[in-house]
Amino acid sequence: MSAPTTTAAAPRAGVRQVITGIGVVAPTGIGVAEHWRTTLDRTGRTAPITDFPVSARSARVAGQVRGFDPAAHVDRKLRVQTDRWTWMALAAGRLALTDAALDPGAHDPFDLSVVTASSSGGNAFGQREIHHLWKEGPHAVTAYQSIGWFYAASSGQLSIRDQLKGACGVLVADGAGGLDALAQARRLIARGTGAVVVGGTEAPLSPYAVACHAGQPGLSTEADPRRAYRPFAADSPGHIPGEGGALLVVEDADWARRRGAPAPYAELLATAATHDGHHPTEPPPDHRQLARAITTCLERAGLTPQEVDVVFADGAGDPEWDYHEREALVEVFGRRGVPVAVPKTATGRLNSGGAALDVAWAALALATDTVPPSVAGAVGADDALDLVDGARTGLGLRTALVVARGTGGFNSAALLGLPASGRRELAV
Repeated sequence: MSAPTTTAAAPRAGVRQVITGIGVVAPTGIGVAEHWRTTLDRTGRTAPITDFPVSARSARVAGQVRGFDPAAHVDRKLRVQTDRWTWMALAAGRLALTDAALDPGAHDPFDLSVVTASSSGGNAFGQREIHHLWKEGPHAVTAYQSIGWFYAASSGQLSIRDQLKGACGVLVADGAGGLDALAQARRLIARGTGAVVVGGTEAPLSPYAVACHAGQPGLSTEADPRRAYRPFAADSPGHIPGEGGALLVVEDADWARRRGAPAPYAELLATAATHDGHHPTEPPPDHRQLARAITTCLERAGLTPQEVDVVFADGAGDPEWDYHEREALVEVFGRRGVPVAVPKTATGRLNSGGAALDVAWAALALATDTVPPSVAGAVGADDALDLVDGARTGLGLRTALVVARGTGGFNSAALLGLPASGRRELAV
């Protein structure tokens, strides 16, 4: 869904795009510094769901954002109109703009856009309004029900608050949505947009949302956080959900230079997406479309598999889904051909916020020349993949590939590169 406010222009050849700002609101922390410290400490932020009762068929462990105070980031008038997922997007958006030293008020609003990804919308908001409807009747339902739950609410509220009046929209592709949103940002910049606030957040941990996902294929119902989500382990019981995500500021490199932006974290080299065309929820019969998304991304960047320094895996946690990803990575890179990082073991899978957070991890990896670790004991041993357990530093990282998949058959890939200016200093 998209509502462009300017006439589309033809893409410009040779436009370079850079990530100048990162805003994180995730189980690993609020803000880049806390998020990166938690990551390097290998601190898992998954825990039993205790805020409400859960059934034996639903997720019992999740990645939860603790210490998030909506009042510190969103004014009261806006809070009553929106859901927790949008509160997190508004907070992450402000953090990203601050990190990029980008004041929207100092620029033509039509040079600025926002594109987010969402797969579940405003769950808690919708649950509350449905409760009012059945308990008290239609008069008790607020007018904000028509917009508070809607997938595009975060994009719309960010656009209004920060006066981002370029082409704005939302992508719905489950776990692949964050990379698809990044691809749309890339297209917008190629058509003349100066900067795009892009990424995704989710808040799928309300009673209604957890009940809706109960029984979903690949969902872990394990109650022990240490065993509930273990990507690429033969005995992994599936994935666990999580809330939060990340928003990034992606800019035309020349536009960023002219405005005096900070040194970028990374350059966005290429994106690609494919679809399995197989089944709404079941895994595909093979890995071909995932491998094609990766190879197409590399071809668009003009790079060979040997020039990829680290892969941030999708890490479904389900043995069959993990098998297909393993086969795709081996087909493209060879056996143990590239380090494979799965830092989302600390957070669980954040739906459309997950790929955006992986892009943030990848950009930070390039900035610090550090491959982030998994939580201790969370990834399995694998003869075919060089799975990263502890942090690896000093590798001379120059490229990072992010892989993401979404329920329904979505496959996406994005390739980041070290910017020409070198590594950005990160204060943690």
